[in-house]
Amino acid sequence: MKLHIPDMSCSHCVATIEKAVKAADPSATVRPDLTAHTAEIETSVSSASLIAALEGAGYPSTAL
Repeated sequence: MKLHIPDMSCSHCVATIEKAVKAADPSATVRPDLTAHTAEIETSVSSASLIAALEGAGYPSTAL
């Protein structure tokens, strides 16, 4: 799935986002794109669960 994460702007943001995703699904793969403020995430967790996890980490996002 691909998520738009408008507040993702640096490597610290990426680390926080990866930590939140891995907390929801330890086997997830995260491929961030800082320029586009998006992340491709391979996971078995629902997009709603990931969006909630990211919002809890301070990074509101929307599915693309």
